[in-house]
Amino acid sequence: MDDSASPIVAETPLAQSHREAHASLGTWFGCALPSDFGDWRSEFNFARNRVGLLDKNYRAYLSFTGPDRVRYLNAILTNNIKELAEQHGTVSLLLNPQGRILAEIETYALGEALFCVSYLMIRDRLIEWLDQYIIMDDVTLTDDSSRFGTLALEGPLAVAVAKRAAGVDITSLEELQSVAATVREIPCRLVRRTVGGLASAEFVVPAEYLSPLWKVLLNLAREDGGGPVGYTALNALRLTQGIPWFGYDFGEKQIPHEAGLQHSHISYSKGCYTGQEIVERVRSRGQVNRQRVQLRFSADALPAPDTILTAGGREAGYVTRVAQLPDSSGGIGMGYARKENNTPGTVLEYPGGTATVIARATAAASD
Repeated sequence: MDDSASPIVAETPLAQSHREAHASLGTWFGCALPSDFGDWRSEFNFARNRVGLLDKNYRAYLSFTGPDRVRYLNAILTNNIKELAEQHGTVSLLLNPQGRILAEIETYALGEALFCVSYLMIRDRLIEWLDQYIIMDDVTLTDDSSRFGTLALEGPLAVAVAKRAAGVDITSLEELQSVAATVREIPCRLVRRTVGGLASAEFVVPAEYLSPLWKVLLNLAREDGGGPVGYTALNALRLTQGIPWFGYDFGEKQIPHEAGLQHSHISYSKGCYTGQEIVERVRSRGQVNRQRVQLRFSADALPAPDTILTAGGREAGYVTRVAQLPDSSGGIGMGYARKENNTPGTVLEYPGGTATVIARATAAASD
């Protein structure tokens, strides 16, 4: 679901390489990224059944240094930063006082710094939000977004390809654990992430090495029957896997429990943080009025984001994201449904077709 109507925040540093490969660029996460490399269905197969190479250069990178950095971030993010082990990461939310989701942020403990990963499309506002909490703390925030980039391998053969590339068995790492590595003398930080139940490898590198690293990883992926994967295929795959995207499926309209992030993004034992009172109130109440759901669409004409879903003529929810399935058997999507309409098997309506709830939101992986 190319969001081309949105203003472009940045263009991937690999844009010229992608154009030379006859890729079609679109707007994803507010950035110009490859929609496809000529055949999105084949690319879906790479990531699902072989190994796919992803350009993940929609990210913002912020570093926090100073003796109060841990206390500071622990007081504003929803997950436990204080107990973060060296070279490990965790995914959190930044909430406003009303418990609404302002940002999704991964935080890594790297020596004398905390390294945070978020989204370029909210970078300026994110820095403003984070700055306002630095009052008496001895903390320095540095915007490193132009210094780094990320490429990723995923699919059943990602482990083998990553080992050939960097000499590291990522299955020996814990989730979001990282190690320093080299790929053909290219320095990188290799991060293990689990996607769709399979271990995947992310390579965080200085920006000047993105192009040579892309070429190396692309050749290795092709040796195993894989190749580059654009965001048309990735969108369909993530919806099939039930993985929500920040800015598409959750954001300032939602609180964590509505978005299904209450188990994956929140610590309930760490102490106070901004928005905690709302989170605890919702947890004690035990339910929310609406919840994120996976949807299967009956018609080839897929609904647009924000399309209203109805049940018995009454509003029952809305759509956030959609994709055509590669076998042309209809569409897959995500949205929100009211509590009386979110049971799996419930059939909702939209102009031109029906949407069947196939699952309620569960703990979600970050992307």
